[in-house]
Amino acid sequence: MPLSTLPSLLSRLLEVRRSSERLIEPLQPEDLCLQGMADASPPKWHLAHTTWFFETFVLERFWPEHETADRRWGYLFNSYYDAIGPRQPRPQRGLLSRPTIEEVLAWRRRVDGSVERLLSRSNDPLCLELVELGLHHEQQHQELLLMDLLDGFSRQPLEPVYRRDADQPTPPTWAHEAADGPVWLEPTAGLVEIGQSCDGFHFDNEGPRHRVWLEPFAIADRLVTNADFHRFIDDGGYRRPDLWMSEGWALLQERQWQAPRYWRRDDPEGPWMWEFTLAGRQPLQPERPVRHLSWFEADAYARWAGARLPSEAEWEVAARKFNGALHQAHGELWQWTASPYRPYPGFQAAAGAVGEYNGKFMTSQFVLRGSSRLTPAGHSRLTYRNFFPPASRWMASGLRLCR
Repeated sequence: MPLSTLPSLLSRLLEVRRSSERLIEPLQPEDLCLQGMADASPPKWHLAHTTWFFETFVLERFWPEHETADRRWGYLFNSYYDAIGPRQPRPQRGLLSRPTIEEVLAWRRRVDGSVERLLSRSNDPLCLELVELGLHHEQQHQELLLMDLLDGFSRQPLEPVYRRDADQPTPPTWAHEAADGPVWLEPTAGLVEIGQSCDGFHFDNEGPRHRVWLEPFAIADRLVTNADFHRFIDDGGYRRPDLWMSEGWALLQERQWQAPRYWRRDDPEGPWMWEFTLAGRQPLQPERPVRHLSWFEADAYARWAGARLPSEAEWEVAARKFNGALHQAHGELWQWTASPYRPYPGFQAAAGAVGEYNGKFMTSQFVLRGSSRLTPAGHSRLTYRNFFPPASRWMASGLRLCR
């Protein structure tokens, strides 16, 4: 990274750090340790973990003058870096009432000050790369914090509101587009290239750029809507094993899935009329893209619709070619693909503990492409590879059909 970019990097870093803290401003102290399920983390933990990341991977290596936090905090706020050492079990992060939020925020200020001093004196390329990685890592946790909070609030009978303006209204054009049904776009098939090749920031799992063969295909120009998915439900979509992968059907029966994660109704046999959001319970809008689906639900719907999920290569090629015509590619919902999360040909994880960041998860998960309404500005790319287990449905996930 050229030395001239240092002021920009520092400015962006401090803004990202402030943005994380602004996310907890609408919350009460009782909310900060809320953990609704084993896969989620409390808001306070997200703020502490991202601080631990900068202290552990940047300051301890490049700024020995920094006074580190209580060493026991490393056990509390390590996420999954086995090379660093043991950690608090993920399902028990909600038990961490200490350190207090005041102590965590003071720690954040101390770490920010040390990073600021480090950047004023260092132009070590590896140091700058790790700071940049920490910045994007924190943006990931900003989105996760909100998705985790939605899950936690959804489990409370009072259905708390995070912010009244947290769920933006549906754009007027959507109702017209949804009523007309999707337009099927036909990208270039044959031998194509996907993946990241530029010098700008990208996560290691986005490269290297490589060639993929695509047979001719068509992809829907918009996401599947609530109205579309309602027809699937009305046609017995959650009662037909022929539409489901075996593992998905077993989960459906075990967990009694009947609709997307946050759909609500007034009585057990009544119609689905509501959706729980960060703005509280809201009327279910037919023209809005259906969200909070597992991969199994997305796959079952696609099969019911006589279509399929796109591969991540098909999604990337279509999004690049039809920029502007492929509606809701970014800024609405992460979109499930049919692609298992595997390393690209030639992928090499970074050396050391930081190499665990993406490389250790390349199994038993599926790729999502695009970005969501909760994704921070500047944190989405055509090559971005999000990934989750196929049973997960608390994230901001939707689907786009392919055939």
